[in-house]
Amino acid sequence: MEYRKLINLDWEASALGFGAMRFPTTEDGKIDEEESIEMIRYAVDHGINYVDTAWPYHGGESELLVAKALKDGYREKVKLATKLPSWLIEKREDMDYYLNKQLEKLETDYIDFYLLHALNRERWDKFKELDVFSWIEKILAEGKIKHIGFSFHDGYELFEEIIDGYDWDFCQIQYNYLDVDFQAGKRGLKYAHDNGVAVIIMEPLKGGQLALAPADSVKEIFDNAPIKRSYVDWALQWLWDQEEVAFILSGMSNLQQVKENIESAANSGVNTLTKEELIVIEQLQNKYQELSPVSCTGCEYCIPCPVGVNIPANFKLYNRAKIYNKFEENNKKYNEMGDKEKANTCVECGACEKVCPQNLEIIELLKDVNSYFE
Repeated sequence: MEYRKLINLDWEASALGFGAMRFPTTEDGKIDEEESIEMIRYAVDHGINYVDTAWPYHGGESELLVAKALKDGYREKVKLATKLPSWLIEKREDMDYYLNKQLEKLETDYIDFYLLHALNRERWDKFKELDVFSWIEKILAEGKIKHIGFSFHDGYELFEEIIDGYDWDFCQIQYNYLDVDFQAGKRGLKYAHDNGVAVIIMEPLKGGQLALAPADSVKEIFDNAPIKRSYVDWALQWLWDQEEVAFILSGMSNLQQVKENIESAANSGVNTLTKEELIVIEQLQNKYQELSPVSCTGCEYCIPCPVGVNIPANFKLYNRAKIYNKFEENNKKYNEMGDKEKANTCVECGACEKVCPQNLEIIELLKDVNSYFE
């Protein structure tokens, strides 16, 4: 495992962190505890020293699973991160309530890295109104958290405002070779780093999209590259090549993914990609931009929908049909969905758009999906 010193902290993080958002599940949708615990412990045994979870992951079950995985001495081997559910905070007392519940769920006395989750304009203004800063100082003094940061889903201007608004230890942004100009983007990465704030990367594979076998026009770029790598390794090495990246979080779904990503991390480094390799990434960026219709990462913040539309599933099938030129296969899966789950059931209430981290125009995009498949 390679390790990277955070710009402002006396600690070296493993190049790869474990994101506890996409555990394997059983047929009834519950976390497969045995396999998930094996994954986390394998990761820690092979050098990963950062585990990230959050209140809503897996319907509130992720924190409980992480607590089980970190028994038997594993808690002492890692930095543990979780997040304050910003959208549930209405009054100052709510902050204490959720933090204390998380400490209880995680069976720990303190959180190493604590984040204000998924900040956007509305949530940032609410936190300022409630004077979140004095609350942060209180819980730091109490020893309930060791480092404070935030995760971000909004435009660059707000990101800069938030960075300037408090003496943060770290932040977490969505960033991959397709999201260079999306949300905080590369500008935000550099701005935070230049201001002494460590930047952790989430969605390095854009919700798994960059791990899938691509369309022929994209595959041709990979095939002609000067060095042979897996699709995943190309995406991860591009991130690790940048000195402003503190480390990467990956939401791995099986043990094989854990093993492969750890192997990639062991071969990572800053400024190690050649000019020719960077040209390959540029070619991929251009080609994917031509092909991709919806920038959905499958985070599932938009569900449950009030009328039952399975929004992420609709977009997943739409993207795969378009990007990988597989209309018939994905149209069949679309028509096998329950009637309430399909895009045409949308009543345009807008509840999904209020919580979408990607700020997608979901209502209009669902119309596109319906038109395409129907």
